[in-house]
Amino acid sequence: MDNNNTGEHNLTIENREKIEMNGIQEVITFNEEKIILKSNLGRLDIEGEELNIKKLNLDKENIQINGYINSFEYTDKPVNKNIFKKIFK
Repeated sequence: MDNNNTGEHNLTIENREKIEMNGIQEVITFNEEKIILKSNLGRLDIEGEELNIKKLNLDKENIQINGYINSFEYTDKPVNKNIFKKIFK
């Protein structure tokens, strides 16, 4: 597992419409239906509708996402190039 567990990772979800997190190291890719992040605890996949990164501060490792959240998954799967084709088709 490649996850540089160097700090805290906290998560708050409000009514499936707003996510606030810290411990976010990188936004790997995003669109209105899927956001893939690298957190202190590994890769994080968020799926939903009308997803929007409202606030992002990678120096402070925090992010706010608005939209309707359908699923939220931590995974150790690496990001492969085919995922970008699926996301942006």
